[in-house]
Amino acid sequence: MLLDSNILIYGASGEHPALDAILDRTDLSAASVTRIETLGFHGLSEIESHWLETAFARMQILPLDDAVAARAIALRQDSRMSLGDAIIAATASVHRLPLVTRNVDDFRHLIDLDIRNPFAREA
Repeated sequence: MLLDSNILIYGASGEHPALDAILDRTDLSAASVTRIETLGFHGLSEIESHWLETAFARMQILPLDDAVAARAIALRQDSRMSLGDAIIAATASVHRLPLVTRNVDDFRHLIDLDIRNPFAREA
């Protein structure tokens, strides 16, 4: 599973028990841009930063390589996507991983992407 930045941000807050089952898994991955987005947030507390560093140490960080870059370029040419979302979606697509996100609407138009929203069960 590839975790979107928002899942890790919610995880670091400790306020979302719906994430426990996912964050306890041993097969988690994140795109390199997700690490940049989360750890680079200017308002990050020391506790949140430590939580994120620990989480990233337990998962595979997938690089922005040529295949991911090519897919991200194609995604941005096809539709309006932020650079971060395009890289995250491309990383999930290239590595054939489900994308775990709360921001389903940002990726819904990508029909070949397996999108999972752990918060959908709370509704």
